[in-house]
Amino acid sequence: MNFKDLPQNIKVRLITSFFNRAASSAIMPFMALYLAQELNKIWAGIFLICTVVITFAANLIGGYISDRFKRKKILLLTSSLNTFMLIVMTISLFPNDDWIFLFAASYIGYMITSSLGRPCMQAIIMDSTTPENRRAVYAIDYWQVNLSMAIGAAMGGLFFLHYQKELFMVLSFISFMIIAAYHIWLVDHHQPVRKPAGQNIFLDVIDNYKVALADKHYVKLVLGFTLILSAEFSLNSYIGVRLAETFKPVDILSFTAEGVHMLSMLNILNMASVVLLTFFVTKIASRFTNKSVLLTGLVIYGIGYAVITSADTWYVLLLFGFIATIGELLYSPVYTTEQANMIPPDKRGSYSAFAGAAYNGAELMARFSIILGAYLIPTMMSVYIGLIVTSGILLLYLALYGKKALIKDERTVKASY
Repeated sequence: MNFKDLPQNIKVRLITSFFNRAASSAIMPFMALYLAQELNKIWAGIFLICTVVITFAANLIGGYISDRFKRKKILLLTSSLNTFMLIVMTISLFPNDDWIFLFAASYIGYMITSSLGRPCMQAIIMDSTTPENRRAVYAIDYWQVNLSMAIGAAMGGLFFLHYQKELFMVLSFISFMIIAAYHIWLVDHHQPVRKPAGQNIFLDVIDNYKVALADKHYVKLVLGFTLILSAEFSLNSYIGVRLAETFKPVDILSFTAEGVHMLSMLNILNMASVVLLTFFVTKIASRFTNKSVLLTGLVIYGIGYAVITSADTWYVLLLFGFIATIGELLYSPVYTTEQANMIPPDKRGSYSAFAGAAYNGAELMARFSIILGAYLIPTMMSVYIGLIVTSGILLLYLALYGKKALIKDERTVKASY
């Protein structure tokens, strides 16, 4: 599918997301470092944990309001508040002693407004696609997300230390331009169909998500993806810690690579492979059914991460890191497509927000793997990762291809037209 053939909303999403993610990726990964320097590691850790909890709640509320109100209005409001918070964060950097508490408060505000608007944009993308073109659209989105993050990470590595103010000013400007782009080009045909169940909005939000929780197949899908995603998140958790502690330095092309270097090389290999091979792999995968591509990709992905969990040889780490990325390239666009096909049209915001819990759960599992790794040897951790991914694959299979799931999916797809 060519870019010019994409629906207008998809074009707006891809362009605005590219610039916004590139700029934010140059800043946000360094927040822990900045806060630790300005406060201390303990307070920075507690603060960041609190932001995870707060943004999770905001994400759920965002899913509710995206089904309750006009989505374009919500995006314009949350984007405006988001830009305001960025401007306050930028201003707080200019005093010589930095207004760290103002910065921290506006950072929380930035994360909340981002989380409130995210389900709304995801719902608009589903509204703008059909079951036939979703796989191609999500493949393009997956590619540009990784490209923008790679560019942003490179910019952050080069400029964050000495040009913090300038980076925040650029991000603020980009956020302002995104508001204009949404206002001019975004088309919202969504008609709110949900009415509040009662006077208490908090009870109504809870009632709203009871529908998603009652959808057993969708719950299986989210739980399965949580287990699968935890293997990838373990790269920067348990695997990173293990490499830093036990990997023996080795000379690679006259460069002495230590454990931290190997972790960086694995991350760079992942992003580079995604950027260079996404469309090639997608073209080959298009010859096969979604089911075969999804299962093949997940098996390859699981084998790759199970091996690098305990591998200590540099070329084995890189080889199976590449294999895991190929599996990710195969399964990710198909999973996103199948997930979208399962969601009722009038619940797209809420279901998308509920699915976001997979990332929080996977992150917690990845953190738990560090604790578990203190008691298990690396080979046992490989078995653990393998079992986790296998369980996730089983849950995804039952959710997507069980007999009752197929009947439900057919009804949902028909309703989406």
